[in-house]
Amino acid sequence: MTTTLYILFGFIGLLILIVSIWRLASRHFTLPCPSWLGWLVEIKNPFIETYDTRAIVRHLDLQPGMKVLDVGCGPGRITIPVAEAVGPNGEVVAIDIQPGMLRRAQQKAQVANISNIRFLQVGASEAKLEQSRYDRALLVTVIGEIPDQLSALKMIFDVLKVKGILSITEIMLDPHYQSRSKIVNLANKVGFREINFFGGRFVFTLNLEKSDRTLTSSSS
Repeated sequence: MTTTLYILFGFIGLLILIVSIWRLASRHFTLPCPSWLGWLVEIKNPFIETYDTRAIVRHLDLQPGMKVLDVGCGPGRITIPVAEAVGPNGEVVAIDIQPGMLRRAQQKAQVANISNIRFLQVGASEAKLEQSRYDRALLVTVIGEIPDQLSALKMIFDVLKVKGILSITEIMLDPHYQSRSKIVNLANKVGFREINFFGGRFVFTLNLEKSDRTLTSSSS
């Protein structure tokens, strides 16, 4: 029992050390989560319900046939259940800048026999996608890793349909954690408006809408 506790505490200490070094370095450099640490974002934590995959997907209010953009999809933790929710007549476009992350996500899709996901290796600010096409967009613990956040949000705004929703999830344990106030401030500059907030300061999901009114005001 003592040995097990030592191993457990050692593992927790290692995680704290990794996060601390990563958080410190991310203040000076753009450091997306490396693919070899992809398992970290997939750890299930029963104490953080808001960050649970099912909760994130539930807050999207997905319907069969919807088109969804998953920005910074990583190893596909959210991509796969979203693709299942929109069904074979729906579509998910999953983008990530790291080929290793995309390979992990593609392998999961193959195992699950899911064929309605299109994977693209591209940065969020550089993506060239069809405008006004998507019903939903996702940024799950990703926005802090993007160098030009305003350009990325503008890209997402442009590709969403009117009444389309951008869902942003943040967790304070993430070295790139962004506060609700900062995100809302950036999103307002692009033209989004907040419609839902789930969770609290440390872990939250924020839903932002592209509405008729914001579309008109942003283009005037």
